Amino acid sequence: MRYPIVIEHGTDTTAYGVIVPDLPGCCSAGDTLDEAITNALEAIALWIETALDDGQSIRQPSALEELRALSEWRGPEWIWGFVQVDPAIFDEKAERVNITLPRRVLARLDSRAKEAGETRSGFIAKLAISA
Repeated sequence: MRYPIVIEHGTDTTAYGVIVPDLPGCCSAGDTLDEAITNALEAIALWIETALDDGQSIRQPSALEELRALSEWRGPEWIWGFVQVDPAIFDEKAERVNITLPRRVLARLDSRAKEAGETRSGFIAKLAISA
């Protein structure tokens, strides 16, 4: 998936700013153009992860022509680009994993999961999401 990004020119004293029009509030910056684009990928991944954790749907990338037609993105101050996002970050399919833990840790984990009314897997997943 390729999300269009809008980049605001940086100068010797200001960073390049990046906005992801399809993901409201998703933005980043960088001292160089390359850094700004790299940081945009991280911002997109975090935005999507947070939205999924909150049960929100994720908007598919818009066509560049649609976005460029909007008045807020017209003008020479903007550079257009794309960030390639791995579709696997959207994958909610359960996957079986094998982990190794000391028995005392496993016993504590099972006890805490039971107290929370969760399965072991569900409790681990909630811990990972809330961390």
